[in-house]
Amino acid sequence: MSDESIIVGRNSVTEALRAGRSITKLYIAAGNDAPPLLRIQELAREKDILIERAPAKILNHLAPGSRHQGVVAFAAPVAYADLTDVLADVEASGRTPFLVLLDGIEDVHNVGAIIRTAECAGVDAVLLPKRRSAPINETVGKTSAGAVEYMPIVQIGNTTQTLKKLQKRGFWVIGADMDGSVDYFHSSLTEPIVLVIGSEGRGISHLVKETCDVLVQIPMFGQVNSLNASVAAALLMYEAVRQRQAVAK
Repeated sequence: MSDESIIVGRNSVTEALRAGRSITKLYIAAGNDAPPLLRIQELAREKDILIERAPAKILNHLAPGSRHQGVVAFAAPVAYADLTDVLADVEASGRTPFLVLLDGIEDVHNVGAIIRTAECAGVDAVLLPKRRSAPINETVGKTSAGAVEYMPIVQIGNTTQTLKKLQKRGFWVIGADMDGSVDYFHSSLTEPIVLVIGSEGRGISHLVKETCDVLVQIPMFGQVNSLNASVAAALLMYEAVRQRQAVAK
């Protein structure tokens, strides 16, 4: 990652400010006094962040191809979390651990959407392999609606080795797969789990699939035989939420 990253969009910039991300400079479109932009200005002034009013064409140049909504910020890169620290925090809280691992998802929009759902569903961390993964860039931040500021993101090396270490710690590795042996309605997601989501098209890689304790499928009844990766991830995450809440009652 570079020394600085760009944050674009009103939600993303607002959450970065609220979360205390180190922002070096903020560009706001000149002549645009929409209430969300005025609130962003106010938050930035409270934190003594340099604000520059600039023509929209300057913002277009700073964030080419992005829907910046009149605001662009330069900030320190998203800091990756340490898995050991994440697990220690979960243990101290008394929660049942819930991790999501993205295996080979290179579409930044899918990664952003999954991080957003994971944050909403109370997932403890999203694990991203160093290879064959989308970068945590401005598009991921914007698609996540600012959730990257709150969701611990752990960068891992060898995926199968990481999963085997987690299995030794008592985690159940659940892979989402079209040919899974059980549908997700009848799966057990109340124990410590790592939910593995593969890329669209390729799915979970062969070695990772062999490492999973169980492969679960989402039943398909239409002519299209698969769901978008972020939609599939959302269904499975909230099934885990449903099961855990039912047990807690």
